[in-house]
Amino acid sequence: MGRPIRFLLDGEVRELPDDTDPTLTVLNLLRYHLRRTGTKEGCAEGDCGACTVALGELADGCVRVRAVNACILFAPMLDGRALFTVESLGREGALHPVQEAMVHRHASQCGFCTPGFVMSLHAARRGGEVLDRAGLADALAGNLCRCTGYGPILDAGLDTCLDTGRSGGDADDAALTGTLEAIRPAEMLVLDHRGRRFLAPRSADELAAALADNPEATLLAGGTDVGLWVTKQHRMLETVISLNEAADLARIDDLGHCVRIGAGVRYADAEPVLTALHPAFGELLRRLGGRQVRNLGTVCGNIANGSPIGDMPPALIAAGATLALRQGEARREIPLEAFFLAYGKQDLRPGEFVEAVIVRKPPGGRIFHLAKLSKRFEQDISAVCLGLSVGLAGGRVTDARVAFGGMAAIPKRAGAFEAALAGRPWTEAGVEPALEALSQDFRPISDMRASAAYRLEAARNLVRRAVLESAGAARLHDLRPVSA
Repeated sequence: MGRPIRFLLDGEVRELPDDTDPTLTVLNLLRYHLRRTGTKEGCAEGDCGACTVALGELADGCVRVRAVNACILFAPMLDGRALFTVESLGREGALHPVQEAMVHRHASQCGFCTPGFVMSLHAARRGGEVLDRAGLADALAGNLCRCTGYGPILDAGLDTCLDTGRSGGDADDAALTGTLEAIRPAEMLVLDHRGRRFLAPRSADELAAALADNPEATLLAGGTDVGLWVTKQHRMLETVISLNEAADLARIDDLGHCVRIGAGVRYADAEPVLTALHPAFGELLRRLGGRQVRNLGTVCGNIANGSPIGDMPPALIAAGATLALRQGEARREIPLEAFFLAYGKQDLRPGEFVEAVIVRKPPGGRIFHLAKLSKRFEQDISAVCLGLSVGLAGGRVTDARVAFGGMAAIPKRAGAFEAALAGRPWTEAGVEPALEALSQDFRPISDMRASAAYRLEAARNLVRRAVLESAGAARLHDLRPVSA
């Protein structure tokens, strides 16, 4: 027997039946079932932010509210959580402070994108964030507007998010916490809709058992990739197994020499941990999607989908990361670069899943550099992405780990280039002869983002830049936009 999906909407318990369509998006649930039409569909791929809502969940005994994209969030993922839409604000005839600021600053013209901006600002304000203009620009990078030029919107954000004396929560968070505790699921969610199924195991053990029984199932983490299979490719997913409810997969463990990041850890939670390992991780993650994407997407999901243009694999390969895989009770660990076999093919056995990625803490004295080349600075897919880690002794290269995304059908190490670097001075002149080896490592393709020739030359230039920056010619770890 199944059970209903239970969630809070404006603090009130709502239920969806156990035959709910497993891939019904929260956007369509709101607009066509609950008649909350303030949430808009702009792109249906998590890129424009018009559908932004706030999602609250229990974390360490309190409620954490984050901005997310409703267009690629599946309704079953609301289970045990609190949902807030633009209609949740300004109730009983009074405008919410964010709405007041948007009106006062004339921050809306056509109004289509406005609810999304309001909800992003509301989530930041409710989280107690004190943001300056640069911080607001980061917080709103996942919201696009055609009309206002962003200036008035940022002004409205400053009016509401620069007040250090305000309270973070705008509601009775203690009551909300208690209600969420009351509806916290105790057992696995199982939905059956016309033969299509959705399962949400509560632990890694339950997940392993569910995958053993359903080895062809689609594994769902944040949905920032799988969501597009439904909204853009119109796929009918027969069986979906979500790892979002497996608390033991949402852990980050410091093991001394390394950090173990579970498969359910979102970018937003991994960001401070990885940034503490090296600032370059923080700068890269700041450009990986908008905040709504980072609040849902997971580090391991970016690995598991095997995209040749995923941003995290080159960085993690350069850092010497390994991947923990699980199949039932059997576990194995492999170097991250060995996971990618060919385009769309990873080293995964039937019923096996990525359980964690293990990232080594970088030893002192190494050059560690990450660079992303894209047409837009924020939330754009890489044309070329570089991860580089170089050991030096006496100014010469002792060893190197260099990986690229966007240069091959998989994220790939530059083996010939690494070998050519060995023993060379880490200077512009010393590295230059080795750069020709990149043409042995890669035969890039031409597509809408870049030509093959451009990619190869850009890859060489990114290495040159790494040399110059590590020598102090420019600010280290700076990922300023580079025109593509």
